[in-house]
Amino acid sequence: MTAPHPTFKDVTAARERLKGIAHRTPVLTSRKLNAQVGAELFLKGEHLQRMGAFKFRGAYNALTVMGPEARAKGIVAFSSGNHAQAVALSAQLYGCKATIVMPHNAPKAKLDATAGYGATVVKFDPSESKREEVARKLVDETGATLVPPFDHPDVIAGQGTTAAELFEEVGELDYLLVCCGGGGLLSGSALAARAMSPKCKVIGVEPALGDDLTRSFKTGSLVHLPGVPATIADGARTICGGDITFPMIRALVDEMVTVPDAALVDAVRFAMLTMKQVIEPTGALALAAAMSGAVKVSGRVGVIISGGNVDAAMLRWILTDDAERAATPPA
Repeated sequence: MTAPHPTFKDVTAARERLKGIAHRTPVLTSRKLNAQVGAELFLKGEHLQRMGAFKFRGAYNALTVMGPEARAKGIVAFSSGNHAQAVALSAQLYGCKATIVMPHNAPKAKLDATAGYGATVVKFDPSESKREEVARKLVDETGATLVPPFDHPDVIAGQGTTAAELFEEVGELDYLLVCCGGGGLLSGSALAARAMSPKCKVIGVEPALGDDLTRSFKTGSLVHLPGVPATIADGARTICGGDITFPMIRALVDEMVTVPDAALVDAVRFAMLTMKQVIEPTGALALAAAMSGAVKVSGRVGVIISGGNVDAAMLRWILTDDAERAATPPA
């Protein structure tokens, strides 16, 4: 049975639970960026959130809602990195045990950080196993509660607090560009937009190599990619949307677009070299859409920078001059 879809009322409740726990992240602006794009951009800096990404909001909200009895049995999650860290940190704050299923080739910085928050990391080979199956087996063996990375009403409501804060600070917007992997942030952000800025056009942005939800949005039925996408946006390497996020996106989002990895490189470089902000490729999806012209924006534009957990090797590769950069990014 599919869980009920969250509403803006759930986003509002999540804001109360996160008050004093999650950072109220800054809204960044750049005159150079505005001139380049031809619009007034407001960048919501979730790379400066606790554990370095918006994912903390959804994870902490979900653990809070489940209550002490469920938390005492332990938490299980599966993630390529940011949700892993978010659940690990949230569990640490609540003093409960967390076991996180992660691909063996996840960025080292994310593997190390997850373990550093006290979680037990269970690695798996994506070519041999499905993360959901590994996690479900752990749940069956231990009685722990599963907190999925995006397809969960309390996770989505928590992620929606990101856009709610943005609207509260800068007012109504003409466009809101949102990074998209499994669609939790996009679904929650769309709930906030419809309530707080009804005329705002909400646009989800995926990597071109991982365009499952873009295809799903355009065809009207859930598309499954044949394998894990080989994009540098490791946080958006999902192969399909969720039973909750997909219908919400279809109902609340105006458009889905994609950007190539080369545009992500440009966006991360701009953020680092011009704005002095370290963001990860996944976190740069929405910014890349505005900078590359994948979305023709005008007026007042919200851009969610979703995370900043980038490996040193990947950042070094991105910052290398185009003529000298190796064709293949670091694994």
